[in-house]
Amino acid sequence: MTAGRRDEELMRRCLELARRGEGRTAPDPMVGCVVADRRGRAVAEAWQGKGDGSCEARALERAGPRAAGGTLYTSIEPPRDACAAVSGSGVARAVIGMARPIARGGAAWLRRRGIDVSLGILADECAEANRAFAVWAREGRPWFTLKAAATLDGKVATWRGESKWVTGEAARAEGHRWRDAHDAILVGVGTVLADDPSLTVRGVAGGRDPVRVVIDSRLRVPDGAALLRARGTARRGARARVIVAAARRAPSARERRLRAAGAEVWRLPSGAGRVDLGELARRLAAEGVASVLVEGGPTVHASMLEAGLVDEVRLVLAPMVLGGAGRRAAPGWAGGAGGDRLADAWRMRFAGEPRRLGEDLLLVLRPR
Repeated sequence: MTAGRRDEELMRRCLELARRGEGRTAPDPMVGCVVADRRGRAVAEAWQGKGDGSCEARALERAGPRAAGGTLYTSIEPPRDACAAVSGSGVARAVIGMARPIARGGAAWLRRRGIDVSLGILADECAEANRAFAVWAREGRPWFTLKAAATLDGKVATWRGESKWVTGEAARAEGHRWRDAHDAILVGVGTVLADDPSLTVRGVAGGRDPVRVVIDSRLRVPDGAALLRARGTARRGARARVIVAAARRAPSARERRLRAAGAEVWRLPSGAGRVDLGELARRLAAEGVASVLVEGGPTVHASMLEAGLVDEVRLVLAPMVLGGAGRRAAPGWAGGAGGDRLADAWRMRFAGEPRRLGEDLLLVLRPR
């Protein structure tokens, strides 16, 4: 096997390791690391977890003297503190997947200390794995994944509001895996009032609940709502964090009741009675939230699209048609005022191939 092919093989292993930390590293990136000895044999590996410190340093510690003259593989450019561990380990070479979006310079620092550095091995794959971290670092906001389950004609419920269940068990199980892989989940108060969801992760081995965020300008969330009572996967009976984003003029009595029930209430700027989503995004980023799954209902979906905050759409289509018109028109997955012309449409591109989830079909799209 050529050196180039071996580099790619071990970088793919770094990516496999990095994904073990998905949803658990923010605000740090997902990182995977492999140490190979001077003969090219993998002798140690590690991946980034929250609060674990440098995974490069941990992999090198596990390799011990076998790292001397060998190669360090890591999926993202190491920060300066990790570079010190690399240069002191005796490795002759470092193979790096992608440059850091911010605070770069680790690769150059290693070169100045005599280490042969190859930067950009499987760079596109490494950047895709850390797309949320890149948006958080560069734009100061989380990556937003909008998720919707709809019929073939785009309806999320009947005209009477029945929505359980549009899609099948396989799609619902996949939705729980998506929750587990995101730092937070976001819905509108309309979803809370209509469905009383717990917004926890269920059926995922080793799963953990994301931060639950509700957009509720007037603080209408009931203090007995399921999301305030649910303990889900939280340890020792603790509730997962709940944030209610409200307008500054929301009633103080309602805020006191929600705080007593365990919620955090964030009063944010608003216009036309709607919470400023850009300000909410900045506040979440400041709290270390790098990825958000939006399950918000048609109104929230449209608001996110209007605000230019949607990075990806995961649309699950069920093989059924509801139809309806006039007073019996069923709601679509994106509400809002809608456009008068095709030129007003939110334009998307397909990202990857459609995928079957049981009887349903998953489409992944990103804004053009």
